Amino acid sequence: MTVTLKDFYADWCGPCKTQDPILEDLEEDWTDVEFEKINVDEEQDVANEYQVRSLPTLIIENDDGIVERFVGVTQADDIDDALQQASA
Repeated sequence: MTVTLKDFYADWCGPCKTQDPILEDLEEDWTDVEFEKINVDEEQDVANEYQVRSLPTLIIENDDGIVERFVGVTQADDIDDALQQASA
């Protein structure tokens, strides 16, 4: 099972900077999860495909599709739960 966490962000987004260290910590714990940072200013087509309307948006996917979507700064526990669900 492939699990991916897509982090939609922009350089000008304050809350995104709050989200970053949370994701960095999780990335150390979840070595089998692919963490992708997607700059919405540079990759608008990807942002549109995932219907990202506000930042930060985190999307957790596995082979079956989207498992969870978080909008706004999300705490590690919530992301952790979703990653466990996606990996199951």
